[in-house]
Amino acid sequence: MPTPQHCPTPRELADLELLTGGAFAPVTGFNQPGSAVTLDLPADLAGREVELVDPEGLPLARLAPDGAVEALTPAQHGPFRRLHLTPAQVRQAHAGATFVPVVDALTAAEIARLRALGTPVVLLALTGPGTPDLSPVALLRASLAAASRLPEGSVVAVPLASHGDPATDHDLGVQVVAAYAGPDPVVALAGGPGDSERDYPDDVAAIVEADRPGPEEQGLVLFFTGLSGSGKSTVAQAVIDSLLEHGERTVTSLDGDVVRRNLSAGLTFSREDRETNIRRIGWVAAEISRHGGVAVCSPIAPFDATRQDVRAMTEAAGGAFFLVHVATPLEECERRDRKGLYAKARRGEIPDFTGISSPYDVPQDADLRLDTTGRSIDDCRDEVLGALAEAGYIAGDATPTDEPIRVLFVCTANICRSPYLELRARQLLGPDSGVEVSSAGTSGFDAARVSDTMEAEFARWDTEVDGFRSRLATGDLVDAADVVLTAEAAHRTRLLEDRPAAFRKVFTLGQFVASAQAVDPALHGRALLEALSSRRVPAAREHDIADPYRRGPEAARRAAATMESMLEVVVERLRQDRPAGAT
Repeated sequence: MPTPQHCPTPRELADLELLTGGAFAPVTGFNQPGSAVTLDLPADLAGREVELVDPEGLPLARLAPDGAVEALTPAQHGPFRRLHLTPAQVRQAHAGATFVPVVDALTAAEIARLRALGTPVVLLALTGPGTPDLSPVALLRASLAAASRLPEGSVVAVPLASHGDPATDHDLGVQVVAAYAGPDPVVALAGGPGDSERDYPDDVAAIVEADRPGPEEQGLVLFFTGLSGSGKSTVAQAVIDSLLEHGERTVTSLDGDVVRRNLSAGLTFSREDRETNIRRIGWVAAEISRHGGVAVCSPIAPFDATRQDVRAMTEAAGGAFFLVHVATPLEECERRDRKGLYAKARRGEIPDFTGISSPYDVPQDADLRLDTTGRSIDDCRDEVLGALAEAGYIAGDATPTDEPIRVLFVCTANICRSPYLELRARQLLGPDSGVEVSSAGTSGFDAARVSDTMEAEFARWDTEVDGFRSRLATGDLVDAADVVLTAEAAHRTRLLEDRPAAFRKVFTLGQFVASAQAVDPALHGRALLEALSSRRVPAAREHDIADPYRRGPEAARRAAATMESMLEVVVERLRQDRPAGAT
């Protein structure tokens, strides 16, 4: 059957007000003249007899080549099955009643209006994919609660699916409702001025509230998609850890490799099997969301159609679908290639490898686009958590607030400029600033004391230097830092030769200051770092801090003055303990 998308609302059925159904004959087949009911079949089934079955394979009806439908057996399962009556059964049991199609819970005003009719009332709860505003079960429960408030109220479940076309759905709704009502009147509740706030009776309101939980209580499928090596699983696991630490939501991980071992063992990496694997993940995730849990999925999921299937399954289960596109470029993914998969794919040893010999459909509907190049795991994790908090799915304080921003200052030997930057920044920041500073050198001394070149400048600020010792700027130090600020462009180049993926977080100090002054002054802390990772001014010679080593007191003073002016900006824009309301 076609997948429904739209439902006829009471307002769309307003022209049914007091309409009698005698002019409409029940539809007994597909594709009949004047019928709004169609069934599209694959070409190889055209002109053949077809059985229509339920989800468990039980034959429900037989479709003849001419479109006629023969009922075989009613559906045998499902909640409120006793309310699923045929039109003939309804007319026999409720002749003389007023029939009211409903797709939402009735308000107190609507119930009062029906009570004033003075006739028995049958609420035709229009269930079926895409039709009710509530879930089908909640609509039936709310309708039963409303019917209990009427002198002679009854509820009938009408499995009316939407077909995605308002005009078709309206025409079909008219015919279906009329088939149940027969010659009796139909009243459509088009709403009134007092109904806009949907003021439900208490018992109905409780049903609606349970069926429409706020985002913070709604089941959620957090779906990461991206190329192999993009960082999906790593970031997803960091997000899972934070959610579990915070303790507000139950969380289940459906990582691609783990699922392959447990849920999809035996599947190949053909396109058909890959899609089957993603749909299995999607079905399990949707069921988790149905019960209010959070399912975190991190498969490659290269095909848009399959991702849309998972979204549809999630929404049908009443969950929310949040898509994160981990958009790390292919070149960076291939450079990482921890498993050697790209190398094998380039040699033709792995067919249909996403990004090499098989396409990747770039998501156009991602809720968040995340490039992990040159960024720490914590930074990427916090961006995802921040987006979830902004959407209301988690509390804002689920994003860790106790993680400091780690700043690494770098010069040549780590005995003049970078120690000055480290020690003075620490003084200026003070305690509890939310920023940690350190320094290192690209070459030269190791475990050396601060050069006496800067002795007078340190004395000017009463800066304690006795405990300082120089060290080399290793790749691990660069990786651990949130931002790296170098004295000269040559230092930046040297670091990036070893860590090219860190280019988004490595600046010359002057370049960082100029970039920070070029963006929104309201950006501070991690928000500033995120902005500058993609928006920076080019490094220029005037940004360099001249090396004062063994060049006399005047060179030291000039270098210190330059660094002081730059530190003023760095400290003000990076500190995280700014008063509430400060800009």
